[in-house]
Amino acid sequence: MNRWLESVEPLVYESRIKVPYTWSVGETGSRFLIELRDRKKIFGTRCSKCDIVYLPPRKNCSRCFSNLGEWVELGLRGTLITFTVVHYESPAMPIKPPFAYGIILLDGASTGLVHFLGEVNIEKIKPAMRVEAIFKDERIGDILDIRYFRPLQ
Repeated sequence: MNRWLESVEPLVYESRIKVPYTWSVGETGSRFLIELRDRKKIFGTRCSKCDIVYLPPRKNCSRCFSNLGEWVELGLRGTLITFTVVHYESPAMPIKPPFAYGIILLDGASTGLVHFLGEVNIEKIKPAMRVEAIFKDERIGDILDIRYFRPLQ
C-alpha cells in the first residue's frame, strides 16, 4: 500500500522560521523575579501542611497540591549540594567555559536552586561548600540578576 514512498526522493528545504512570541512566568514567578531585581532578596513559598519551603517559589505544593500563599524571605547564603563543570561552548550558554554550576540549598529552603558558581577555583569545588549570592549591579528581572554564588571565606 505504501510502496510508492520507496520511489520518492524526499525534498528537504532548509530554512529558519522566525516565530515571535511572549510568555509570562505568572504571578508567582513574577513576584520572585521582581524581588531579585528591585530588592536583591530571594523568596520561596512555604506549604503550611507539609512545611516545605520551595525555591524557586511555586504556586502549588507538589506533595499535597495546596495553594502556597505564604512567602518566606530566604537568606543569601546556602550550601552547595552538587555541581558540574562545563568545558564546551554553546550559543545557549550565557557565559564562556570553563564554568561551574550547581544546586544550592539556601538557608531556610527545602529545595535547591540551580545556578552558576563564581569566584571559585574549579579544581577546589566540593559538595557541602558554603556559598553566598552575588547580584549584578544592573538587574532586569530575570534569574541571572543573581550573577553567581561564590564560596564564603
